[in-house]
Formats: sequence, C-alpha cells, structure tokens
Amino acid sequence: MVSLAGSQILSPKQRPCAPRRPGHSMRTIRSALLHPDSPPGPSSRPRAAADEGDSDIENLTDSVIDFRLSELAATAGPAHPAAVAKSSSANAAATEMLELSRDFSDYSSFNSDISGELERLAAAAATPRSDAPDLAAVDLNDLESMDLSADAAPLDRVEPFVLACVQALGPDAAPDARRAAAARIRLLAKHRSDIRELVGVSGAIPALVPLLRSTDPVAQENAVTALLNLSLEELNRSAITAAGAIKPLVYALRTGTASAKQNAACALLSLSGIEENRATIGACGAIAPLVALLSAGSTRGKKDALTTLYRLCSARRNKERAVSAGAVVPLVHLIGERGTGTSEKAMVVLASLASIAEGRDAVVEAGGIPALVETIEDGPAREKEFAVVALLQLCSECSSNRALLVREGAIPPLVALSQSGSARAKHKAETLLGYLREQRQGGGGCRAGQGGAATSMAR
Repeated sequence: MVSLAGSQILSPKQRPCAPRRPGHSMRTIRSALLHPDSPPGPSSRPRAAADEGDSDIENLTDSVIDFRLSELAATAGPAHPAAVAKSSSANAAATEMLELSRDFSDYSSFNSDISGELERLAAAAATPRSDAPDLAAVDLNDLESMDLSADAAPLDRVEPFVLACVQALGPDAAPDARRAAAARIRLLAKHRSDIRELVGVSGAIPALVPLLRSTDPVAQENAVTALLNLSLEELNRSAITAAGAIKPLVYALRTGTASAKQNAACALLSLSGIEENRATIGACGAIAPLVALLSAGSTRGKKDALTTLYRLCSARRNKERAVSAGAVVPLVHLIGERGTGTSEKAMVVLASLASIAEGRDAVVEAGGIPALVETIEDGPAREKEFAVVALLQLCSECSSNRALLVREGAIPPLVALSQSGSARAKHKAETLLGYLREQRQGGGGCRAGQGGAATSMAR
C-alpha cells in the first residue's frame, strides 16, 4: 500500500491526462520523486508546494515513524537480559523494522504503508508477557530484610523489585514514592555486579537523573548514591553519561548534603574513567566545588575531592581551572595534615598542577616549597617520596625556584634521602641535587615560556 499524502504526485483532477512518454517508466518517475534536486521534468507543480511537501515529509519521519517504532519496539521487548535470550526473534523483528524505517527516512511519504507493522507492534506491546512479573504483587518493603546474596536472590527473584522501583520513579509518582524508590535502587546496586547491570538496563538511570536536582535533600542524596553505585559497573558509565547526569551531579556537588557532595565527587571520579568525560566534567563547573570540598569537607570528603581532582587534572584546561579556583592554598595546607592520608594525595595533585607555569607560580606564592622541604626533613618515608617528586616538578624548568629551594635549606635532607630513601626517592633526590649543582653556574628566572611570576594565565 502506498501513501500519497504529502507526496509530489498530483491527483487526476489536478493534472491533465497525457500520453505516457517513451523511456519514462514508473521506476523513473519514482526515482525523480526520491531525488527532488535532479533536473526537473515537464511538471507544472510550483516549487513552493514542493518545499511545503518536503517539510511535511520530514515531520512525518521524525515525529511519527521512527519515534513510534522505537517506542513500540522498546515496550514490546523484554526488560531483563535473561529474558532477551528467550525472545531474540521478537527483538530481531523489531530491529528489522527500525532499520527499514531508517532506509526510508528521507522521503517517508512515498514509502510502503507501514501501518500494518505499527499495528503488529502495538498488539505485541498490549499483549502481556507470559513471564512478566506481577508488579502489583511486589512489596518493596521486603527489600529491607531480603538476603541479596547470589545464592539467596537470583536475578529472576530480584527483577520484579527492580521493575517496581523503576515504576515508582516515574514522573507521575508521588515525591515520597520516588524518594523511597531511589533509596531501594541505592541498596540494590550496592551489592552485586549482576544486579547493577540489571538495574542499568531496566530504565532506572534516566529516571534517577531528575532527582539530582531535587529540593528534597534525602531524595537527592539517594539518587546521587544510587548512580555512584551503578557507575561501579563499567557498562553503566556510558549510560549515565548519555542520560545527561554530569551537569546534575555537579549541581549536587555544589548544593547537596555532606554525604551527597562526597558521593557526587566519587560518581564524577567514576565517570572520569571515560577519558572524554574529563573535559566535560571540568567544563560543567566541577572544579570549583571540588576545591571547596578540599577546604571545608570531612577527611573522607577531602580524600574524595583530591582523588577526583587528580584524575580531572590530566586535562591541561582543568589544571588551569583548578589554579584559578584557588586549589593551591588548601593543597599546601593539607601537606601538614600528617597521618590522615590527605598529605600524600595533596602532594600528588600539587605535582600535577606544577607541570604548568601558572601552577608553579601559585605553589611558590602559597609557601609550597617550605612545606615540601619540611616534609623531606621529618615526614614519613612515603610522604618524603611524594614531596621530592613535587619539588622536582617545581624546579626542573625553573632556576629561580631552585634558588628558593637552596635558601630553604633543602640540600642536607635531600642528601640524606638520596642515601637512605626508597629506590625511587633516591633517584628523584639525586636528580634534584643535580639541578641544584647546576644552579651555581646559572642565573635566576625560569626557561622562556615555562614559568615566571609575570606569566599570565591562558583563558
């Protein structure tokens, strides 16, 4: 069946009868219809009408056919990976129809009538699956006491609870129901990789994202933590990114409770495992709230912020953002917090920022060289190693910083470290001592384009 609505074929009343011209078969006429930019034939149809028809065709393609087929195919398909294997033929048929619609996507008004296939898919969607769980019989409160070990809770037992949670996250659900559903997905995604994968393909991820901007702090925290737990499954990271979660996670990092901020930092850390996301996370404004977490967060929050900053600062633009956001001052302060695990991480991030000229200048201005020298003098062995790495980064390209290091009395502790430290620490200390010996023969300043207080930040 061929639909003529909106096509370029004129009705018998609109065109005069004319004898069929030799060499112009219906295939030729159809080809001309499908390629309107080809040389025009002997037609009296105005160009404006053709433009209007093309617009109608485009709207029909985008708004009715592809979208409706995708919607019906998704509805008709099974929701669980184990069930997918049982209905592969049905999925294959739906996929075939979607591919068919794309093949005709440019000029849908002249396509074969696909209403029969739409009706078939609609009937399939309306027909309940024989193995579909009865969500009305699911009591989500049972999750609180359920043993979620693999032996006690196989996936076919967990699936009804997952689907019921996704249903309760719908936009029409009550706020209390959505908050509770997010908490239960948080619980489900905490324990097992296979459950995280199941939740990831169930539709929960896009349903959780709007709650990241919730004015209910508990709902927001539950959504943040649920997405964090789900992101531990590598397959879910791309789905979380595709659902547009990065910017809302940054919002939660700025506005959430202390736990929400910490977990948002960890979720962004997990998503930054996709290298392309690092620039996006920085561009969405994550650096400044991470720096704020360095200054005012709990010990755990500071560690989470440090680890996330280190990962994000593998991108040069994020290094510049961190320096501009004032990250260096709290990092230098954290060097003195011995025994908490933050000192080592702070020196690692400082070394990363010192790889750019703006970072070196900021570290010197914040008193970073005296703090690092003090660590080499009396810090634990592991912290001494991180301190000498940061100093080496500060001084390798800048002789003026070497002079500051000498004035701070760094040579004796460096000599001691070169003799008694770890193999890596010895090597770094000997390299740095070599730079200091060169300092006797050179003047002040840094290499051109590599440092100096007068160097302006790139914007």
